[in-house]
Amino acid sequence: MTLPSTGPRPSAVSPPGTAEAAPGPRRGVTRTLLRDPVAAACLGYIALIVLMAVCAPLIVRISGWNPYEFDQSAIDSDLGGIPAGSWGGISGSHWLGVEPGSGRDVFARIVYGARSSLVISLGATVLTTALGVVFGLLAGYFGGRTDMLISRVMEFLMAFPALIFMIAVLSALPAEDRRYLLIVVISVFGWPYLARIVRGQTMSLKEREFVEAARASGASRTTIVFTEILPNLRSTILVMVTLAIPGYIGTEAGLSFLGVGLAPPTPSWGQMIASSVNWYAVVPTYFLVPGAFLALLVLSFMVLGDRLRTAVEPGGRS
Repeated sequence: MTLPSTGPRPSAVSPPGTAEAAPGPRRGVTRTLLRDPVAAACLGYIALIVLMAVCAPLIVRISGWNPYEFDQSAIDSDLGGIPAGSWGGISGSHWLGVEPGSGRDVFARIVYGARSSLVISLGATVLTTALGVVFGLLAGYFGGRTDMLISRVMEFLMAFPALIFMIAVLSALPAEDRRYLLIVVISVFGWPYLARIVRGQTMSLKEREFVEAARASGASRTTIVFTEILPNLRSTILVMVTLAIPGYIGTEAGLSFLGVGLAPPTPSWGQMIASSVNWYAVVPTYFLVPGAFLALLVLSFMVLGDRLRTAVEPGGRS
């Protein structure tokens, strides 16, 4: 739900006394990640999920079932809607089985659920990053009252019981399409964690010689902030973004599990896990399939973020 509150890395900025801006992410980062079997596997799985989400309409057309279509022949109505056949109704027609009680295709709902998870998590990450970077730069560079005001807002949001507020707000609002609402609500409580780190590094960078030289040459404050300071924060921002995405995926799934996220019949992995609670004893695959997809995606992003941090900042681990 929130960005991990790791502290600023010294290696993300230039060593003291240098007059040049610190380098951004190293050119060999991609090569390093691809040579790491674990990182490469995580990248492969993330790419597979992204491709699945982008090509969802084509994939379900090939599979033969859309996520909203009922197949009453795939469930046994005499047994309360339990999927016909073994392993949750897995067959050549339904590749990952069917949803108990309704007969909707699990594979189609997994594919469209991936789209929902990625849209919300990536949207929240983009908005959180924009807010965090802008407010962090403003607080760190200008200081004084600007810093005091932004810092008080950050402290309030970080101390506020975010999950309770999200549940209360989402429960009181219409339940048609909550994707954009979820992005906004998640971002409101997510940006202070990145802003705090950007603020700390900006306060350090603004005293460096290359910034003083730009200031002495007559560069405007805006130019200094966005052409001298911001490029030196790329490594930190990149790592923090990679670590933020799995948190937002988990937040969306958790809110959907609690019934205040995406409303039925919109496919969602968290919603599928929630509806499987009443069936996991008799149809465990209905719980295991979305649970496995969700767990592997979150794990892949977390491991990739950790390996990326190591590649960008050699020797620096938290």
